[in-house]
Amino acid sequence: MTTIIMQPGQVSLKDWRTIYEGAPAVLHEDALPAVIASEQAVQRIIARNKPVYGINTGFGKLANVRIPDDQLAQLQHNIVISHAAGVGEPAPVNVIRLMMALKLASLGHGASGVKLETVKLLEAFLNEGITPVVPEKGSVGASGDLAPLSHMTMALIGLGDVLVDGKQMPAADAMAKASLTPLSLGPKEGLALLNGTQYSTAQALAGLFAAQHGFASALITGAMSTDAAKGSTAPMDPRIHALRGHQGQITVAAALRELLEGSTIRDSHLQCEKVQDPYCLRCQPQVMGA
Repeated sequence: MTTIIMQPGQVSLKDWRTIYEGAPAVLHEDALPAVIASEQAVQRIIARNKPVYGINTGFGKLANVRIPDDQLAQLQHNIVISHAAGVGEPAPVNVIRLMMALKLASLGHGASGVKLETVKLLEAFLNEGITPVVPEKGSVGASGDLAPLSHMTMALIGLGDVLVDGKQMPAADAMAKASLTPLSLGPKEGLALLNGTQYSTAQALAGLFAAQHGFASALITGAMSTDAAKGSTAPMDPRIHALRGHQGQITVAAALRELLEGSTIRDSHLQCEKVQDPYCLRCQPQVMGA
């Protein structure tokens, strides 16, 4: 499949769906300088030797606890381990792939303070088909999908399990096979990777894609039912639906006309004496377009 090149803030719904369906994804090269600059900003903060939340302080109620510079990496490691507390069956692979791509696009804005190495490892996971095992139940909310994103980050640091070609294995083994090195989290990186709603967004998009698939199936079924019943396309006349003015109705009628265009079944009974088709066939644009 074609690799999706993501420009943060400009990824189309079609591209998200393509990633969901298995396409690899990378950040646009134009986003990389901002990523590098954001990591440099974190280093300048540390050099000033002043407390900044999430970089050289504890978290939550421990915000006033200063963390020594030689323990900053351990701090980020610990927050990942402590929040990897999801339960239940693994979430679907395509949902987790989408979550990783959404996180990648978010980091690509250059406002998170992560290393370029971190961004490149996320890209490698997507491109090598390495998917972290993320339990489907955990924290979900505006303050962050902390548990799901922790399980994702666990894999990046070589802990936990991943799926490769449907086979579950330790993350460290999968990374070794792909010649990848587990990430050593720098200051703020654990917090940056855990904060966000990429899991919620991925689940919402998965629901949308399923609805789109169901809607497309309904259109095809409707067109086939019209043909099977030797129905007329007259109720799909664009003038009827333009008069009502409902865009959904207009779009559905156009889609049904396109699906039935050139049907030899329809052409075979154009001059029949039937007055009208059953209501369920005549009102498809109104029902599906509502």
